[in-house]
Amino acid sequence: MNPEKQLRYDIAYLKMALEWSKLSYCERRQVGSLIVKDKMIISDGYNGTPSGFENFCEDENGYTKWYVLHAEANAILKVASSTHACQGATLYITMSPCQGCSKLIHQAGIKRVVYMEAYKDTSGVDFLKKAGVSITQISDLK
Repeated sequence: MNPEKQLRYDIAYLKMALEWSKLSYCERRQVGSLIVKDKMIISDGYNGTPSGFENFCEDENGYTKWYVLHAEANAILKVASSTHACQGATLYITMSPCQGCSKLIHQAGIKRVVYMEAYKDTSGVDFLKKAGVSITQISDLK
C-alpha cells in the first residue's frame, strides 16, 4: 500500500480505537485498541477490570487497581480465544504500550504498532523497536 493511503487507513483505525476507548470505565485514563490483519479488524479492547469484577478501575485513593487489564492485553486475549492469530498484524492503540504489554505484543507476533499518545515510560516502545516491530506515532488525527 502506498504511504499516503496507509496513513489514511492508520488515522481511520486510530479514530476507531479512540471511540473504543470511551467504553472504558477507568477514570484516570481511557485507552482503546484494535488489532488489524489483512485489512480486517480481528480484535478490539479497552482498559478495564477482568470479567466478573466491578467496573471500577481506581481504588478509593484514585490509584489504578493492580488487576486492571490494559487495552492491548484485552485485545490480544480476545484473539487467543478466537480462530484468528496476531501473527503479522498491526496494533492500533490510543497510548503507547507499557513494558508488560510490549512483551505480549512481541510474543503474539504483532509486527506493527501505531499509537497516538506516548506513555510516560518509553521502555516498552524501545523494547518493541529492538524486537523489530515497526512503530509509528500519529498524534494529529485530521
